[in-house]
Amino acid sequence: MAKMQRPKSTSITMGLALATLTAIGSAKAADCPRSDALGTFRVMSVDAKTTPRVGLKSFPQTLPLADHEVVLTFDDGPRPPSTNKVLAALAQECVRATFFLVGRSATEFPDLVKRIAREGHTIGHHTWSHPHMTRIPADTAKYEIDHGIASDEMALHGVSTTIPSTPFFRFPYFESTPAQLDLLEQRGIVVFGADFWASDWNDMPPEQELKLITDRVAAARKGIILFHDAQARTAAMMPAFLRYLRENGYHVVHIVPANTPRKNADAR
Repeated sequence: MAKMQRPKSTSITMGLALATLTAIGSAKAADCPRSDALGTFRVMSVDAKTTPRVGLKSFPQTLPLADHEVVLTFDDGPRPPSTNKVLAALAQECVRATFFLVGRSATEFPDLVKRIAREGHTIGHHTWSHPHMTRIPADTAKYEIDHGIASDEMALHGVSTTIPSTPFFRFPYFESTPAQLDLLEQRGIVVFGADFWASDWNDMPPEQELKLITDRVAAARKGIILFHDAQARTAAMMPAFLRYLRENGYHVVHIVPANTPRKNADAR
């Protein structure tokens, strides 16, 4: 995987950027086998009409999280065996996250896509082949978006469509053009950046990644966190990271689209 580049902040004006994000009660699973698990604290419904772009690393606004609330997001999957290990760690703590899938990988591992959805996680989109979107022609960029969505939908539902069942999208490397952002906004698709990340595209042992991300969590105290489930180092340190959140009073917020059921999809 290509090394991620730190995105530049944009000055896009957002009108009523945080006007209507709906928080939906506690989402701690009633059937969680561990009473002491971290759990999913609540579900937040994100409305593309009023909040089309979030994540302070790229945009002026982010989700309205309270102190000690975090959203867990994973890019570049699905990719066994690391995605399986991430899912196992999340299941052990009864935590739900959001996975931004690369269409090519979704096509290669459709059963793993179904597992992600079946276990209650949200599935977003991350293009077909993970290109630098600012370095390719406009028609190629549109193809990357549409073919990625269609491939994810085929893996998940058996239907190839460019209308995403979950209208969440993240640009590879957080690189986008104003025209691409406008196109997704017109289509009612929320673009997710992140508030901070684990830098897990860099070569480091799991212990170093754990120290790096826990330090960043402690400094930020809340936010959208970016991981890569395709990275073995992230899969290896995920149980310890979730334990850190539990032992230090953090709450996991699960994001879903507005006007949809709590679970992202019914994987059959």
